[in-house]
Amino acid sequence: GRIHRFLKQGNYCRRLGSGAPVFLAAVLQYLTVEVLELAGDAARKIGQRRITPRDLKMVAEADAEINKLLRDVTIPGGG
Repeated sequence: GRIHRFLKQGNYCRRLGSGAPVFLAAVLQYLTVEVLELAGDAARKIGQRRITPRDLKMVAEADAEINKLLRDVTIPGGG
């Protein structure tokens, strides 16, 4: 679907296997769940019921692997 189309349009490679978009979707889903779980835990610790951009920034700074992945990313409203 959409990921396959974006990979083809982005000219990342000449040939694209049928499993590549599926694998990429799984990786993106895993990363999203991981970041949201950590941000939810951080929000819960300080008594919030919602995840804010500040919570996402705190997670990115606290976790070494996520920090490495998101080091060049600006989170609007993250403070």
